[in-house]
Amino acid sequence: MTEFRPRGFQVLPLIVKNLLIINTLVFLAQKAFEGSTGFSIEKYFALHDIHSVYFKPHQLISYMFLHGSFEHILFNMFALWMFGSTLENYWGPKKFLIFYLLCGIGAGALHLGVLYYENEMLIRDTYQKIASLGEGAQLEALKQMYIQINTSTLGASGSVFGCLAAFGYLFPNSLIYLYFFIPIKAKWFVLMYGAMELILGIQNSAGDNVAHWAHLGGALIGFLLVLYWNKTNRRKFY
Repeated sequence: MTEFRPRGFQVLPLIVKNLLIINTLVFLAQKAFEGSTGFSIEKYFALHDIHSVYFKPHQLISYMFLHGSFEHILFNMFALWMFGSTLENYWGPKKFLIFYLLCGIGAGALHLGVLYYENEMLIRDTYQKIASLGEGAQLEALKQMYIQINTSTLGASGSVFGCLAAFGYLFPNSLIYLYFFIPIKAKWFVLMYGAMELILGIQNSAGDNVAHWAHLGGALIGFLLVLYWNKTNRRKFY
């Protein structure tokens, strides 16, 4: 198995290091403002459905720097370092940054498309249903619809899944250790993880609070970008 050993390899390259810092600082700011009645970072910078009164175009970029919990940011930043560092060393900082942002935007765009479809159906079904309900039940149905429409999406997972897809394409025979113990080649890990996300996205598992289609969108954009960038060098895999 061929290994990738670029010259000047950095364990923590420039863009990955700065992304780790920015995400951590933003997360600390979220916690600092948490519970404050004056300002909500999530309301203005997390990604909202187009139906939502809080939707703004800039959220397609800003949402990927916010996280919902310590476990959420820890997992994403570990995966960013694990896969992103190799990609940045391979491509260089400028190309990696473009890749990272495009994957995040693509993930958000696909997620918005799915949300638009789901919320269109929700709005239609709610207004069809409330005609037969009492006043109190009508208000409750409208309240639940409002909450659903204004639910926010946040996290770097879309960009991270793009990095994972690119890593699996460029370095398919590199070993990834599941739970730090079980070795599996990157290509099989990516395929299994992608298949699992697709199944969960189709099932639309209630209550898991995970944007599966955003993950798939990031992976798709990542795969298409690396396929295009590597079109003249497709026989070279590590």
